[in-house]
Amino acid sequence: MIYGGSASEAAERSRAVHVNGRDYILHGCVGTSPVRGIYVEGNEANDDGRPQGFLVHQPAGAVTLPHFHECDQFQVVVGGSGRVGKRQARPLTVQYANAHTPYGPIIADDDGIQYFTLRARWDPGAKYMPESRDKLVKGNQRTRLVGDIDGSESRSVIEPEADGLAARLLCLEPGERGSAGDPAGSGGQYIIVADGDMVRGEEALERLSCLFVTADEPAFTFQAGDAGLALLVLQLPRSSMPG
Repeated sequence: MIYGGSASEAAERSRAVHVNGRDYILHGCVGTSPVRGIYVEGNEANDDGRPQGFLVHQPAGAVTLPHFHECDQFQVVVGGSGRVGKRQARPLTVQYANAHTPYGPIIADDDGIQYFTLRARWDPGAKYMPESRDKLVKGNQRTRLVGDIDGSESRSVIEPEADGLAARLLCLEPGERGSAGDPAGSGGQYIIVADGDMVRGEEALERLSCLFVTADEPAFTFQAGDAGLALLVLQLPRSSMPG
């Protein structure tokens, strides 16, 4: 199945979420975006069985404290600037974190910071450290962070790994056709229009449009629009959690 749609549709599903004393704005791209900025005991009952992808607008000077999630996830910085941990983060920066891998803090600069958070399944909420240490499942932590990605040239962002994890940037000329590659054996693929526009069938998807392609779909195919296209293909691994 293919989930998601255009950036303008996601913006219509925006909501404010309170995080560490500040209001963040979330645009709901795929599935159901979070309703709060912290895990609440028993929230697992709200799992809707769908993937979860959203665009975060973190305001100037706001700090997202170190935390972890129960799901594997990508995050992609697409606007503003700040830091992720000790690393400077500005467009384009791609971070991947296994489930139960603490990361952060995410600190927004004076221009704020905007980033996608992209998961193959619904997550019950951020578990902050060190107070959630008792909920952390140890033994399979993994992160990857690649910054200063030049959006004008096709390249591998994260080299393919044995469990299917991979990320690449595809840059196409106006009207050129392309393929995201076969998602079989992975945890699914997120497709992000990083620049330009993408045409698929009768639909034109503008910059920051977001789709999720499940692993049982054929390779996702597309065409660059009149402005050309820079497309991120973010392939999640088969679940990093045992069982």
